[in-house]
Amino acid sequence: VLGAAALGLVSYALIDTDWVTGALGVVAAALFVRTERRHRAPMLPPSLFAARMFTVINVVTLFVYAALGGFFFVVALQLQVVAGYSALAAGTALLPTTVLMLLLSGRSGALGERLGPRLPLTVGCLLAAGGMLLLLRAGPGAVYVRDVLPGMVVLGMGMVALVAPLTATVLAYAPQDRSGIASGVNNAIARAAGLLAVAALPLLTGMGPDAYRQPALFDAAFDRSMVWCAAVFAVAGVLSWALLRVPAAPEAALPECRMHCSLTAPPLDPGRARAETGTGTGTGKGAGAVRQRRNGGP
Repeated sequence: VLGAAALGLVSYALIDTDWVTGALGVVAAALFVRTERRHRAPMLPPSLFAARMFTVINVVTLFVYAALGGFFFVVALQLQVVAGYSALAAGTALLPTTVLMLLLSGRSGALGERLGPRLPLTVGCLLAAGGMLLLLRAGPGAVYVRDVLPGMVVLGMGMVALVAPLTATVLAYAPQDRSGIASGVNNAIARAAGLLAVAALPLLTGMGPDAYRQPALFDAAFDRSMVWCAAVFAVAGVLSWALLRVPAAPEAALPECRMHCSLTAPPLDPGRARAETGTGTGTGKGAGAVRQRRNGGP
């Protein structure tokens, strides 16, 4: 209740610029943290954040999904209000990112296991930022193939590069018996980030009620929004490069989900044990044997 109240009050404060409500939201958030630290069975175990790298990857998650939440909120409206697309056409125009993730996320995960999270997360964040800046071309009279598709493809490649390693890193720095909880925490942080970004972006860009009825006003606010979202993605890339330096423990869990296309949050993943074959990949019969022994099999 306290967590939901905190998010609701802060979101309302950002939308309505009601700072008294915002202060109440901050108080509710502080009470939530205090309650979780004192409860014998907390919903959000504070002990997970004792691992520095787990905290770092969740901060990166916060920035990544704040940028994505704000982006998808404004780009669909931009294509309708300014470019003149129908609601169906605007939604369809965003599909390349989903398709790329569905087709390539499995390979990206395998590559991330070999390289570690630092390089894929950094490159992915910077590619995504570049894709958002390319979409500054999506103004009045935008031609899809020329003005929209290139940005969506570059953004999609950035998401392909970063989402699978992000999920793997969350699991790598959490205790194996809490890998499912760790994935849930990461997913919740991503969704909260998207919620707060959607609430804050109109305030940051001057996107008032009249902008939704006047294409010229909305177009100017959209340009400012893309710069904000790209900047947030760039910050996530810098944090990834600067702070994700420590390799995962060899006994860390690996993601069970190898293919996904979620854009609003990382996939929920209970994790799976690494194989005891010495390869560290956790695939094939080795991983199955580990699971079988855990379940009481031979």
